[in-house]
Amino acid sequence: MEEEIWKKYVRSMSEEAGTTLDLRVQEIDNGWFERFGTILKDRNEEEISKICAPETGEALKAPEDEVPEIETEETKGIISDVVGLNIEELYRVVLYEIIHTIGADADNNDRESLFQYLQDAFKMDDEKHSEALAEVREKEAPSILLNVEVIQAKELYPKDANGLSDPFVTLYLNRNSSHRYNTSVKTETLNPCWEEYFSLPAEDTSEDSLVVEVWDFDPAETVSDKIGKLTGVKGVRGLRKLMKEIAVTASTGKHDNELIGVITIPLKSIPSSGHVKWFSLEKKSSRTTKRGAIQLKLGFSSEKNNQVAAQEHRHLMRLIVLQEMEHNKPDLQTWDGSFEGPADVILRQHAAQSGLRPADEKMAQWVEFGRLHANQPLNFKLFSSIIYSVTDPLNNGLYSDDEMKLFWDGTKRLLPSIFQGIRKLRKTYTPDKSCLIQLDAMLSILAELSKLEVADNIDLFPSSIYGWLQNGDKNTPTILECLDDAIKQSASEWFVQLVESTRPSEVTSENLLQHAVKITQQVRGDLQRSIEHFDKIFYTRLKVQYAMISYRIYDEKIAELVEPLVTEVCSTMKQLKFKGNTPDIENADVDPLTMGTSLFELYLALQRCLMLGQGLFPVGNDDFKLSRYHVWFHKGVRHWLDMAVFKATQRIAKAVELDNLTPVDSITKFSSSPVDTRSIFHQIKLFWNQLAWPDVENSYTFVAKIMDDICRCSVFYADRMAAKVASLGDVENSFGKTFIITNEWCLAVNNIDHVRQSIQPFTHELGVDIIVKNLSEVSNAAQADHCRETLTRLVENSVDTVQNKIIELMETMAMKMSPSIKRFLLEGAEIINQDNNHLDRLMSYLEENVGTLYSQLSDENFARILAILWENVYNILSETVADGLDRRRPPVFFENLNTTLDLLVSFFKQKETVEGNESYKKIKTDIQLHGMPTDQLILTYYLERMSEQTALNNPSYGMMTVKMQLIPAHSLLRIEILNCRNLLPTDSNGSCDPYVKIQLLPEEKFNGVVKPRTKIHKKTLFPLFDETFQM
Repeated sequence: MEEEIWKKYVRSMSEEAGTTLDLRVQEIDNGWFERFGTILKDRNEEEISKICAPETGEALKAPEDEVPEIETEETKGIISDVVGLNIEELYRVVLYEIIHTIGADADNNDRESLFQYLQDAFKMDDEKHSEALAEVREKEAPSILLNVEVIQAKELYPKDANGLSDPFVTLYLNRNSSHRYNTSVKTETLNPCWEEYFSLPAEDTSEDSLVVEVWDFDPAETVSDKIGKLTGVKGVRGLRKLMKEIAVTASTGKHDNELIGVITIPLKSIPSSGHVKWFSLEKKSSRTTKRGAIQLKLGFSSEKNNQVAAQEHRHLMRLIVLQEMEHNKPDLQTWDGSFEGPADVILRQHAAQSGLRPADEKMAQWVEFGRLHANQPLNFKLFSSIIYSVTDPLNNGLYSDDEMKLFWDGTKRLLPSIFQGIRKLRKTYTPDKSCLIQLDAMLSILAELSKLEVADNIDLFPSSIYGWLQNGDKNTPTILECLDDAIKQSASEWFVQLVESTRPSEVTSENLLQHAVKITQQVRGDLQRSIEHFDKIFYTRLKVQYAMISYRIYDEKIAELVEPLVTEVCSTMKQLKFKGNTPDIENADVDPLTMGTSLFELYLALQRCLMLGQGLFPVGNDDFKLSRYHVWFHKGVRHWLDMAVFKATQRIAKAVELDNLTPVDSITKFSSSPVDTRSIFHQIKLFWNQLAWPDVENSYTFVAKIMDDICRCSVFYADRMAAKVASLGDVENSFGKTFIITNEWCLAVNNIDHVRQSIQPFTHELGVDIIVKNLSEVSNAAQADHCRETLTRLVENSVDTVQNKIIELMETMAMKMSPSIKRFLLEGAEIINQDNNHLDRLMSYLEENVGTLYSQLSDENFARILAILWENVYNILSETVADGLDRRRPPVFFENLNTTLDLLVSFFKQKETVEGNESYKKIKTDIQLHGMPTDQLILTYYLERMSEQTALNNPSYGMMTVKMQLIPAHSLLRIEILNCRNLLPTDSNGSCDPYVKIQLLPEEKFNGVVKPRTKIHKKTLFPLFDETFQM
């Protein structure tokens, strides 16, 4: 509870911006402990939170000043490449396709806009355009095929008695209905799957329609066959259906297939690029009963040579892309590769009428978009969507060798920007999803490319572009090897740039340390961001651990930067030599008591950086350069601990000086200085816990030193506190000079005890148990036990030493009370009149002081000082008795002392204690004896003789038998002497002549009383008297 109270007190003082007293205590060392404890901890955590916070960077794209516009000369150069491939012929081909548009584009009545767009894209003048247009209009219409894939149907209307159908599909064109195509029959199902392909010649795509009919197949069966299906009938409707079939079969001998549903699709509604779509089946009648749905894939094609068509499409796309970039200027960072308006129509018509496969269109996009990307960076997500459509055809051999070469040429144009983006990732990263989306797209491209086999004659990574690769003698690095080098190069370049951009202008040890702190924190922040934002993407796409690769680079770079710096700084620290609790700095060249926090800020930064690395590498982290970072700081930590002792004693002295010896609050019974002292211990503990020293053996050495230093500080505090109250409590009154125990004395005891109570918990808070446990793991159990015992003894000795200081303070109080106690004791004993009040003065003095102690001290300390006071009072009383004996004081002196002793035993509650105390018994006897009057003393003597006589078991003088009776009514004592036996012979003949003489003692009280005697019995040792007397 007290621990919480003092922590609460410290917290409240800091929350209130520090009281005047608190600030004055810290002023003695300018907040030295706070700078290395709380403030250092808070500052480091604050820096980490800043570093780990999202940064605002540039988008993951090329900087605007690096994005060139496509100039007119470049456009002409690109067009000239196409001219070599007969651009005028390609122009006529596209004009011809516009005139004979197919599919949904056939309704486009604005052909003039298409002509104008095409003319602008091809840079064709009006004269050549007119000539080409007139030429293509004289040509016959092209031969177009309608390609149909019947994929599947669902929820068909049941036609058979068993609630199912045996569906098949019939399809034909309206203008050629005699030429029909049928699929296979799928028996007993309402959800058939066909996946069958058909090609229908389409002469007029603008007016013709495709008819698709779904039928229920009814095989030729006899009446008996039909009757055999009775067991499979489903419901009343099915039974009615079966009976109808039986009747028809019986009357006609046959049964036709039944129509389930039909759809009619105008060819002009089909996009020129084709589509896959579900169509709802209808019945030819007007009834709206649901008949199910069918899924079809529809598209157009021609019989043009595929290689020629693919080449034309690539060239056409190149020109259209240039046209779009010049005039429509789409946002290239978000552009998805699609076109609108005339550009879209022209490309779709060329692909459809040329019979191009989707793979051919995607290859054209990959090649031409890659060509554009080399000049104007495009959205990487665009390329990732394309490559997914290209890799399967590549692996399946659907492309020619020329097309494969084109693909890798396009890839070579794209890869530099991808690896450049990865290398500049730290610079271009922004905390929004768009950046991560772009990164994911880049990595997905690399992932797909890494699955492909690159031909031997393809050099994906020419040294002229990839000079940063670390592939050594290898001529052909793989995609993953190049990515690994890019990540390493990125980390290395960023680190070098960071070091140079933050290098201090003034080269001092402090500035260099702060520079290293900033670098290390920035690196950790970068690793943290990498883990949070990049690692998952890299690992998901390519099983590459981005942060781990980066950490290896940072580990070496930081060690190269920091180790020589820390070694040099620590080498300048001279070992402190103390004279008592004061360091000897007279002959030091450099003040050894100056130490900034930067060194340990750097230590903590390195510690956290290493912890992050150990988290990334649960195993295999022994070779980290930073794993020995603590060794660089060993001398600095030792120096700090030496300084801490001196700084602590300085602050403790100031705290005691400023302590006004009033309780901190109404709850506690200690003042401000023990709180300040324990605050020092708390700051030392914070510093040590932050160090988290990884070397177990050195940890033990440091902890042992810390505990020894804490003991020294505690003893120093106790001495200072005792000295502060030493002059308090002396008062002058009517009774003379007297010492009074004040609240300040009690607070001093409580203060020292409060500090003492912190020692044991402090040991646990330092992690001693954990250190010893770890020590047993790295060495052996016996050594660990020995270390535990050493630390235990150290702590126990520390507690005992401070406890002894408390006892010394209590003994000082008792000693200061001694003169007054002795004076009151002597005054009370000297005066003969028993009605004097000196004894009351003594008890009043004791009650006043003991009452103060009782109200201010803890139960334990009160019991302890009560025992000390009793011992002190007892010693004073003993000395007084001895002195009285030497001076032969009168009995009344000792009688008064006896009364005082009884009161003191009762007051100090020592009755049970003194019962077995031989010293007490002796002094009590002496006081009682010397306080008796003479007759009482004589009586006591005879009583003791009688006791001794009664106690004899084997008397040497013989024994006598006597009967006695006291008769109070007559004041008589009746004595009957019976006999004696075994008397000691006194005569030479071995016998004696015994008789008995009776006398009452003491004689002074029985003067005049007759002393009777018996008759004499001659020569016997066993006389028989049998005589009676009355007295």
